[in-house]
Order: sequence, then C-alpha cells, then structure tokens
Amino acid sequence: MKARFIALSLLMIVAVSAATLYAWPQLPEVVAVHWNYRGEVDGYAPRAVLWLLGPGLMACMLMLALVLPSLSPRRFEVQPFESTFYYSFGVVLGLLAYVHGLVLASAAGVAVPIGRAVPAGLCVMLILAGNPMGKVRRNFYLGIRTPWTLASERVWYATHRLAARLMVGSGLLGLAALACGAPGWLLLVLVFAWAPLAILYSLVQYKRLDKDQLEMH
Repeated sequence: MKARFIALSLLMIVAVSAATLYAWPQLPEVVAVHWNYRGEVDGYAPRAVLWLLGPGLMACMLMLALVLPSLSPRRFEVQPFESTFYYSFGVVLGLLAYVHGLVLASAAGVAVPIGRAVPAGLCVMLILAGNPMGKVRRNFYLGIRTPWTLASERVWYATHRLAARLMVGSGLLGLAALACGAPGWLLLVLVFAWAPLAILYSLVQYKRLDKDQLEMH
C-alpha cells in the first residue's frame, strides 16, 4: 500500500504541476486564493503562491505521511492499520489537487462556483475518509484523538465506529443539501457537525467506562 500511495501521490503532484505550468501564461499577476462561505473572494496573492498552495502543499503532505510512522511511540504505531493510514492521506491529497484545480480555473478566468464546488469536495472527502475510520487504531496522527480515546482502547474503538457513520452521514447529507440549493452556512454545519458530536461521545464513553470500573470495585 505504501508504494501505491507514493506512486499515486507523485502522479497527482506531477499532474497539478503540469496544469499550473500550462495555465501560467493566462494567469494575472495577482489571483484570488481565498473565498468566504458565500463563495465571495476575500483574499488575493501573487500568482507564484499557487505553486506553494498546490504542488508545494501536496509535497509537504506526502513527506509528512512518510515521516510520521517512524516517529510513533510504542503501542501507538501506525503499522497495524498502515493501509488505512496511507489511504486517508491519499484522500486528503486528492482533495488538495481538486481544490487547486478549482483555484487555477478561477484564476484563468473560468466561472467556477467555488461556494458550492468546495463543499462538494469536502463532502466527498468525508464519505471516502469516513468509511474506513473504524479500522484506525490508537495513534497520535489520525482519527479522533481526544484525551479519552487515547487513554482507553475501548473508548477509541467505540468512538471511531460512531465517527465512521457520522462522517459518511454528514457527507451524504451535505451532498443532498447541496443538490437542494442549501445556503453556505448550512453546508458548513453539515460538513463539520460530526466532529464535536464524536468528541462529546468519546467523553461520554470514557465517563461510562470509569463508572463501570468504579462499580466493579
């Protein structure tokens, strides 16, 4: 899986670099690089920044994915779920490539509905990344890393089983809301609401576990 992840990541970085190089002559000196939740431009930068936000950021993510496993402390290694680890990073890299494509097209003068296209990408990422979330084992880099999940393997498993369903459900609801023309603020709520729910659930599970242990004594 690691070799396939590296090959696919390099392929995406090369593709994004080629697209940036191809569009370069058509780009203005200053381009839009940030939009608010309504899809309105609220940030500009020199066009050279596109190399950092696209291929540069993707290369950093690739290096991070390759370095982090060697830094894991004992009993928190990523090897037991290595395929899921690299798969998740691959999904993130895919999202970065997708967003860079949108920014590049917008900078080249194409009418891109950023306010809807970016949330759509986030929803798809939630579905793809959430599906295998239940396979993630305790670690310091990936998953719902709260004090309570890291303290208890039982709480970790319970939380991530729920998180997997919440992420996929949020992604599907987000796509449905997008198709129905929901406003930007609602799309953001649907995309990110799963996270506080999963965190709260981990606390509840830990308190329940703590209570059970006290009753046993």
